[in-house]
This record gives sequence, structure tokens and C-alpha cells, in this order.
Amino acid sequence: MTVFLMVAGVFTGTQVWRETAAQLVRAGGEVHAVPLTGIDPDRPAPPAGADLETHIADVIAAIDAVDAGPDTGTVDAGARGSGREIVLVGHDYGIHPVLGAADRRPERVARVVYLDCGMPRNGLPALAAVPDQETRARLAERARQGGYAGELPPPGREQWQRWGSTAGLGDAALDRLTALAAPQPLGTLLQPLRLGGAFASVPTTGVLCTGNGATIELVQRLVDLGDPTLAALTDTRVGFFELPTGHWPMLSCPADLADVLLRAAAGEGHRLRPAGAGGTPAHLRPFPLDVPEVPRDRRDHVDLYVPAADGPRPAVVLVHGGPVPAGGRPTPRDWPTMVGYARLAAAEGMVGATLDHRLHDVGDYERAAGDVAAAVELVRADPRVDADRVALWFFSGGGLLTADWLAAPPAWLRCLAASYPVLAPLPNWGLSGGRFRPARAVAHAGALPVVLLRAGRESPEIAATVEAFVTAAGNSAAHLEVVDVPDGHHGFETIDPPEDTVPAMRRAMRSVITHLTR
Repeated sequence: MTVFLMVAGVFTGTQVWRETAAQLVRAGGEVHAVPLTGIDPDRPAPPAGADLETHIADVIAAIDAVDAGPDTGTVDAGARGSGREIVLVGHDYGIHPVLGAADRRPERVARVVYLDCGMPRNGLPALAAVPDQETRARLAERARQGGYAGELPPPGREQWQRWGSTAGLGDAALDRLTALAAPQPLGTLLQPLRLGGAFASVPTTGVLCTGNGATIELVQRLVDLGDPTLAALTDTRVGFFELPTGHWPMLSCPADLADVLLRAAAGEGHRLRPAGAGGTPAHLRPFPLDVPEVPRDRRDHVDLYVPAADGPRPAVVLVHGGPVPAGGRPTPRDWPTMVGYARLAAAEGMVGATLDHRLHDVGDYERAAGDVAAAVELVRADPRVDADRVALWFFSGGGLLTADWLAAPPAWLRCLAASYPVLAPLPNWGLSGGRFRPARAVAHAGALPVVLLRAGRESPEIAATVEAFVTAAGNSAAHLEVVDVPDGHHGFETIDPPEDTVPAMRRAMRSVITHLTR
């Protein structure tokens, strides 16, 4: 028999599992929602307060209770050998005590399920996984000043979005989530997780809630980029599932979640391929257009592709997306798509420029924005460039960086282009401020021409940000030209048939050049 031990996320206790647990029991499973000290009403915190080690002890106690013989109170040899296989399910914050317990009882755990959560690392507190960056910074400062004492009040009804997408939650479910919420002991978020490594022997499953911004395709792309921290996800003992809902699937789709958990316990799930195992990764495949071999001129973190032409020329500065791993090679300025567009611009008599910026994490947007601004000034300062005629072209996750330029376009910026851009922070990115919000900024773009290449087969979460931007542009009478690629996917240049993409690519480049040369 499979025994599911369910550990809830931040602010939530055992009651959130009620419907999912009932479904699992009907399917023949045994279910125990683990009460966490200081959060569940029947387990008050001691005077010294609760911390992460307290919650790890709660989960270990639940494991030991499962293994105890029903009549003698003795402990079986282990879950894997006793016929009662323990599956630990950690949602959100709950994955931290789950991993801590699995690390100390690895022989008793058949599988760990990561339910819409990150990958905790040894030595880091759960605070590192809190999505809201303002909250994270505030609590980190509090920890530096006064230790772990105290509690974090639960969100109000309208504040849950700061902790994850509420997609799929009706009014009743959101009311219930709010009513059941309890303060989170600060020590549980601030105490570092200590792992000895034994947990790595336990098979795992990741359940991604796509409404919260994560998909299997996205994770595979990150693996293909060469992020070493994700290499373990390609182990054959690791499986993945998706649920088309927000961050609280136990409330929005409990039956679907129960089905996924049963399949996970059976060892099912999508397997990721190791980087390079499926052939050349998408971002390193050839550019679909034949472009001349214009030599590059490397200047700091910028590469210039300069045409053989007299006098200063207008420039097209290409801004890659992300986040991309810091140690990935080649870096984005050498990716075929970036180089291809730069050489295409040079073939049209423009200076093409690629660059590297440091968007290695969703918390790096401010740093990346500074890198881009510095790169643009480096390009404009080059005597071969007409400093008064520059276009900026953004890609993918770099789309959020358009906001600064839309909000206050300088006179020399003659056009802004964006290909399959992310145009609002995804729910699990935690960017709660107003800076990187292109849909708000476009109202201030004035006469700046904007060229948008829209992928018809974009992921729903990113497509929603694009449509919100298009609507905002229409409401503000912005000068927006939409170039559709109806059958195009995200990153279409190197993954879709050229006949589906090249006409749109050429049209977009012609539009950019027209605006540069008027």
C-alpha cells in the first residue's frame, strides 16, 4: 500500500488537503496530512517558537508513525521493505521539511513529490524560495538584525497573488484559503536547511502548475542551457507532471492532483533528456536565413557587426532573454539567433550589435537593465554608429526590460522591437514592483514605433502577457505593429520550419530598418 504524507505550504495547514486526501483514499491509498508545529491549531509552538528543524521533526515523526507496527509499536525495517511505501508530498514551503526528513530517513521513503515548488539547496533557508522579492528582502534584513523570533502574518484575501497564482480558485476556495491561513513562524523561513546528501538516493517527481508559470518545456530549455544545478533532473528516477492550474491545486483541482500523485507513486511521469542528448539544443541550432559572414568586433560585453559602408550607420541592438545560467557556454551574444539577426542587420547596411547581460535569475532584472543601458551607450559611442539612430530588439524573458525604454523613450531611440516576449512578470517570479511592467509603460511611449513578433503557439501564460500589452497599446494609441507567426513557437527561429517563420522575420527587420532610416 502507498502511504501519502502530505506537507502543506506557507501559512497553510492540514485542512487544505481534505479533498485530495479523500480522492486518494477512495483509490486505495493511505493518507496522512502532517500537522506542522506553530501552524496547525492542534500543535501550538513551544515558548521558544518553531523553526525549520521543528517542522523536519514533525515529518520524521509522521514517517516513524507509519513504520511503527500496528500492534507492537515497533519500527519496521523500512517503508520500501514493509509493503507500505511512503510517498512524501511537499507543497511550496513544505518541500523544505520534507527534504530534511527524507535526508534522515532515506531508507523509509519511496518517493518525494515536489508540488509546485523550487529545488531547496543545502545551507539556504526557505526564505530563498519566497517568490515576492520585497517580502524576501524585508525578512532577510530582519533576520540580520534580530534572529528568528516572531511570526509572518498570513496574506489577506487580495494578497495571495504575491505568494503564487490563484488561477483556478473560485471565490469560495479563495475565501477558504484565507480563513484557514495561519501565521508562519519566522524561524521556519529563516533557518538554513541542512542536508547531508542521503535524500539524493530517493526517487522524485515534480508536479508543475502551469498557471504559476512553470512548464516541463521551460524546465527542459533550462536544462539545455547547461545549468549545472538542473543536471540532476535528468536522472531516470525523476519524473514530471503538469497541472493546468495555479499554485494551490489541492483547492482548485483536487481530483486531478490525486490522479497525478497516484501516477507519481507508480513511477510514471515525463523524463527530461540530458543537455545535448536530443541533438543540438534549440538555442544553438542554425539561424534559418542565409546571412553574410560579417566579422564581429568584440568590445567588452558587446559584439558589433559593422557593414562595409561609409560614414556612421544606424544600429540595431539585440537584447537576449533569460534567465540564463551564469556559467552557460556559449553566452547569448554568440547564439546563432542573436548573431544571425545582427548579420542580417549588417547586410541591410545597419550596425548589428549583440550583448551579454546578467539576467541569471528572476531577481536580476535591475542588474540586467543596467547592463543593457551600459551596452547601448557603448554602441552609441562607437564612431561607426549614428548615435541618433538606434533600435532596440528584445527577445523572450528580456521583454520585461522594454519597460524602461517605453516609459521614457530617448530621442535617439527610433524603434523598439520584441520577439516572443514575456511582457509581464509571471506569477511565480515575485516581481511585485511597478518598474518591469511593459503594459503600463507603453502608455508613455508616445510616437515610438513598436514592432512585436507574436508567436501563435506561445505558452498560454506568456501569451496572456502579450495580449494584455497589445490591449494596453491599443488603449493608449501607441504606434504598435504586430507581426504574427501563426504556427510559431517560443524561440521559433531555430525550432520551426523556415517557411513558417522567415517571412515574418524579414518583415520585422524591414520595419525596423524603415524606422531607422526615415
